[in-house]
Amino acid sequence: MTTARATKAFLFTTAAATLLMLAGCGQGQNPSSATSSTTTPSTSQSPSDNSPSGPASATGSASGSASATAATLCKSTSLTPSVDSTGGGAAGSVYQKLILTNSGTTPCILKGYPGVSLVTGPTAGPIGAPADRDTTKAPVELLLQPGESGAAVLRYTQAGLYPDCTHAAAAGFRIYPPEDTGSVFIAQQHEACSNASVKLLTIQAFQAN
Repeated sequence: MTTARATKAFLFTTAAATLLMLAGCGQGQNPSSATSSTTTPSTSQSPSDNSPSGPASATGSASGSASATAATLCKSTSLTPSVDSTGGGAAGSVYQKLILTNSGTTPCILKGYPGVSLVTGPTAGPIGAPADRDTTKAPVELLLQPGESGAAVLRYTQAGLYPDCTHAAAAGFRIYPPEDTGSVFIAQQHEACSNASVKLLTIQAFQAN
């Protein structure tokens, strides 16, 4: 009897242990728990949210620069000449401003020294020597909007001060804007010297008027 009871007890214990092991394995593999961990939505922003807004403003800036029109040099065809004779004079010299006004419809650049000569008429050739450059003031770049002007100081020395002057009557000044082969004419009577060795004129660079 003792041996039979011991055998039954051993079998019961083994069966119970087997059931416990099977129950433990079932609890360790919970399908619903594994699925929930892999489907948690990401909290990071979408690519469209992370896209920088900088390029949009940069494009607008480039478009604005491209629409600007670069100004070109002022030409005689779009310049109107005039004279301001209130500069006075001393020791046989007369100072006045030669003024060029932008009469065109677009801005233009005026920079440097004009070419100036005494002439017998609007289409006539020069009399004697052209104006020498007076470098007292350095050239500046003037951006002339339509209606704006630049001025260059012209000095005329009386021809009668030169004993060797070959006198000739001048009807005015022919003015060449800087870097232009075209010219404008200002009517103003003067006594000129036809011999080029006598220099009656000096001209400064254009400045703001």
